Amino acid sequence: MTNTNSTTTATTPGTSISRMPDPGAFVPELSDISAALFRATGNRSVPRATMSLVHLRAGQIVGNTYLTILNTGFLRKAGQSEERITAVSSWQDAPYFTAAERAALALVEATLQPAPHGRERVSDELYAEVAKHYDEKALATLTIAIGQINFFIALAVIGKPQPVGSLADEQWD
Repeated sequence: MTNTNSTTTATTPGTSISRMPDPGAFVPELSDISAALFRATGNRSVPRATMSLVHLRAGQIVGNTYLTILNTGFLRKAGQSEERITAVSSWQDAPYFTAAERAALALVEATLQPAPHGRERVSDELYAEVAKHYDEKALATLTIAIGQINFFIALAVIGKPQPVGSLADEQWD
């Protein structure tokens, strides 16, 4: 049996740019789901920059170039400094983040990383810290934003779309 899957992303004309074809071509409802998630998180209760920081950190945690480049691009377009963008991977000791952003970054890390044996991923202490910075609507929005990136993580790590700086760029075969 021959393995026809490529582990590298080709960018020359006439070659594959993703591991799988655009899933939206086979499941057209994907665009509706995506649009609904963006509407749900676009209610302005959490700053867009905070959500992009959270999504960038999620991409870093799962080691996905597509999500890392995409969310880095969003942050640059929003005028975020290179120091802030670069420091997301080491946010715990970086001086560039507000207490609210730190709480959001801690929440996404707790959600995506395994908990120590016998402990909850999101402790009551962490939840209380996040709740100090976000009202109920914002906390629900932040939770949905973390769910949103988890939804896209599956597409990104399985489908391996072409890393792009904008959703308008070609990502899938």
